[in-house]
Amino acid sequence: MIPKEAVKRFTNAGYRIVGNHSAVAICHWTKESLRRNRVCYKEKWYGIKSHRCLELTPAITWCTHQCQFCWRMLEFTMKGEPKPDEPAEIIDGCIAARRLLLTGFKGNEAVDKKKWEEAINPTSAAISLAGEPTLYPRIAELIAEFKKRKMTTFLVTNGTRPDRLKSLTTEPTNLYISLCAPDKQTYLKVNRPLIPDGWERLNESLELMKSFNCRTVLRLTLVKGLNLKSPEKYAELVKKAEPAIIEPKGYSWVGESRQRLGEENVPTMEDMRKFATALADATGYKIEDEDEPSKVFLLKH
Repeated sequence: MIPKEAVKRFTNAGYRIVGNHSAVAICHWTKESLRRNRVCYKEKWYGIKSHRCLELTPAITWCTHQCQFCWRMLEFTMKGEPKPDEPAEIIDGCIAARRLLLTGFKGNEAVDKKKWEEAINPTSAAISLAGEPTLYPRIAELIAEFKKRKMTTFLVTNGTRPDRLKSLTTEPTNLYISLCAPDKQTYLKVNRPLIPDGWERLNESLELMKSFNCRTVLRLTLVKGLNLKSPEKYAELVKKAEPAIIEPKGYSWVGESRQRLGEENVPTMEDMRKFATALADATGYKIEDEDEPSKVFLLKH
């Protein structure tokens, strides 16, 4: 299903393709946890273990957006949906591929061997790596399979498939919706949707968010000069979704996004603090914590 040139480029970038449409990679924070005992903010805030987090996607090249800040290779974006592989096969394949990618860490003197043994047996899955995971038609079954294996899940979606969110008979542990524009005009410029009604679908997903029983998070990926603005407009959308948590996060100049954006588009920590404070004031949420390495703030009621 995935073009050969795409497979080659993704493989060279450290991804491993699994089956017909899925992929896995080793997260930066998994490596940091193993080598230096530095952990992702998700470990500090949500209790997951960075070295045991499986970062995967069931739709590596399928997406409804071509976001300017995306780190993946947008020229390979495919519309529609993949013909679905079995959920259990995706999970087995991703765990196996991840183990191979982690093999080299075993011989590293800086890596604790017990921790490495834990790392090859993941306990959490971040369904987010690249592409839009809700385009995988069996996403509900995939989440159910992870739950069956007693693994926690982070489902990160751009919100353009509210129908799939409605059909989640098994909820993820954490539902993230990416909200990267305060208005439709900015959405069209930043997210560059491949569908005509993306903004309307996103708003429908925001309305759905408050019906979930799992932990709900609105992720705001903010790019200086593009969408790091209008906290009062973001606040109106936050009120529509009523998330448990808001995560304003500064854009990082990484991957293929460096071909589309410059270093001047990277917000400083002070830029982010100023925005987070204004957003907190406009929503009634409070800043509970911050993480400087990821330039992200935790806002809660």
